[in-house]
Amino acid sequence: MNNARYSMSFTTGGLFHRESLKFAALYLDLGEWDATREEIIRQNVLQARTLNTSKRICREIISRLKTLSRQELGFLVEANRQDQAYLLWLAVCRRYRFIADFAVEVIRERFITLKTDLHPIDFDAFFNRKSEWHAELDEIQPSTKSKLRQVLFKMLREVDLLTESHLINAATLSPDLIEAICRTDRREIMYFPLFESNLKEMAR
Repeated sequence: MNNARYSMSFTTGGLFHRESLKFAALYLDLGEWDATREEIIRQNVLQARTLNTSKRICREIISRLKTLSRQELGFLVEANRQDQAYLLWLAVCRRYRFIADFAVEVIRERFITLKTDLHPIDFDAFFNRKSEWHAELDEIQPSTKSKLRQVLFKMLREVDLLTESHLINAATLSPDLIEAICRTDRREIMYFPLFESNLKEMAR
């Protein structure tokens, strides 16, 4: 078991789909993240009310996009909307191991065992279970824990992996996205709720 400290700083916003596309396109044009950040702040791309808010959101989005290769970023800006959302979910899972573990150990596990509902209580049970191995989780205030849960479930709905009625949606990855993921690490397919048989059909 990997007991390295969890980063739990995903309390801001959600998936940031539209903003991430703008950031990725700008990075592909400029070729450097510092320059990209400066241009985003200068243009107030986020239309934030304050500079501090703009900087905080900018930092969060870039930290996720940095987990993607240049080739993956190129795919992101050219892909259809659903593949874009899936790729942004992949970036979130790469950025936050807590979310990656939740995706594999809770969402995917429930899906493949035909327990296709997912509720806030499932987050709480997972959080409490992980706190036995991760002391940093015990330091999180109840209000922050609630915000983390809220943001995570919001992202799942934005990616269309969870319905408003709390049912898990099977992921439908395109062959191009499957190839892109497998090029880096095939195990990352496990961040998505799907059966192995479905994966073979999608890859045809």
